[in-house]
Amino acid sequence: MQIVEDVLQSMLVFLPLLLLILFFTLLLKAAHWLLIGRFPELGNEKKFPRQMAMMGLSLVSLLGVVIALPINESFRNQIIGLIGIAISGVIAFSSTNIVSNLMSGILLRLTNPFRTGDFIRVGDYFGRVSERGLFDTELQSETRELIAIPNSYLISHPVSAIRSSGAIISITLSLGYDVHHSEIEPLLLKAAENSGLNDPFVHIIELGDFSISYRISGLLTEVKWLISARSNLSRCVLEELHTHDIEIMSPKIVASRKLDDDQRAIPKASRRVSQLVSADAEEIVFDKAEEAERMEGEKLTLKDNVKRIEAELKEAGKLQKDDLKQELEATRSQLKELDGEGKSPSEPVIEESSVDKKA
Repeated sequence: MQIVEDVLQSMLVFLPLLLLILFFTLLLKAAHWLLIGRFPELGNEKKFPRQMAMMGLSLVSLLGVVIALPINESFRNQIIGLIGIAISGVIAFSSTNIVSNLMSGILLRLTNPFRTGDFIRVGDYFGRVSERGLFDTELQSETRELIAIPNSYLISHPVSAIRSSGAIISITLSLGYDVHHSEIEPLLLKAAENSGLNDPFVHIIELGDFSISYRISGLLTEVKWLISARSNLSRCVLEELHTHDIEIMSPKIVASRKLDDDQRAIPKASRRVSQLVSADAEEIVFDKAEEAERMEGEKLTLKDNVKRIEAELKEAGKLQKDDLKQELEATRSQLKELDGEGKSPSEPVIEESSVDKKA
């Protein structure tokens, strides 16, 4: 009987501790589901403050369990001190990169050299910005890969961003000295216009030993079609020059085979001209960046609407206030839904169009 009583007393001593551990475990699980678990596709920027809240709650739970341990006070203080030393060590070893990326992320927000959906080039990386976080920035490359670049890298390396108002599209080609440049330049300008570029211009950039290097450029106002615009310009230049019996020939072709004086290196056009159908490359490649840019634009529009309604609410009469309050509540609800939206980018939709649909 004495042994049974001792066991029961020991269980009673540890029972509050076990109940407390069970309570904190359920609390952490519920908090994780409310903050993170029900938003599986939440971005890094929105997930970070929730993760920090979970970390703080976990530390509080751990300290609560340590305080509830049925041990003497000196030993309890030693355990708390050991936990503090461990946390300090983790922060000390990881603070360099964490603080550097965090401060770089804040600086990028202040200077705002680019925004979500912009094309940027930094180092060897090129793509559209699909997400901006406090620690890294995500790019979607031309091969549809998602590249996470630390913000400290963006601060320490030059970043070139394509302006949303337009970008200069250009290609370089070499033509022989046997064709006068006054004949070439109008054809290149016409090719750029046919490709959909605005305000085209031609530069002679090099007089080589065997050929002249030309650069044809034009303004693309819809920068989202950057990839297609380059392809369209190259195709239109080929069509325009070959139509006027002008060959694009490098010295290597001349050195590798013998040509008659009247023979041209121009492929013959097929008599059966089929209607070419292709997908818009940008809609497939930059789907996430496109979705992120769309959501960013919707958020800015809703924020402007909130400011407008709040301003009108201050000057409205009693009859109008009820309608304005309902509109304000609905707008804030839409904005809150966008902020917490965890949807992944929509699946790419391939639309049939002619090759020269987009410039």
